[in-house]
Amino acid sequence: MTTTDHPAVVKVAAALLEAGLTGCAQGIRILDDEVRTAAAAAQALGIEVGAIANSLVFRATYGDRTEPLLVLTSGAHRADTTRIAAVVGADRIGKADSAFVKENTGQAIGGVAPAGHPRPIRTLVDNHLATYTAVWAAAGHPKSVYPTTFDQLVALTGGTAADVRSVEDDS
Repeated sequence: MTTTDHPAVVKVAAALLEAGLTGCAQGIRILDDEVRTAAAAAQALGIEVGAIANSLVFRATYGDRTEPLLVLTSGAHRADTTRIAAVVGADRIGKADSAFVKENTGQAIGGVAPAGHPRPIRTLVDNHLATYTAVWAAAGHPKSVYPTTFDQLVALTGGTAADVRSVEDDS
């Protein structure tokens, strides 16, 4: 099986096509090596790290209930879990382990795409990504990426645009 035949990449391509994002689906690229970090993806693509839509899955806790939360943040900075909790009204935002990520997205850490999940996931999209004409997101596998825009990410995910960067990155 090649990476383009990987079930998660196929699901992401189908989700992009279903959303009318034919150009994004056709733009899926398979890189030579896995790019599990924004820095590695940016280097492989020859672009600024800030133009990478880093997919972070968190455990959002609301009382006794825990739900997945996908945060698409610019690779230029870290996400601030306190800010994120305030935006979504969660009691706590915690790190998700690989089993939680796989269960809720059907994808492995390092390749989590904005779409193609078994069921919709509440999503925040970092406002900083709007400063780039084109951004690149994972396409379901750690070797796969595709070009998109901030507006397309918000529309595709039904997400909420938000300031999610760490307070240290504000200065």
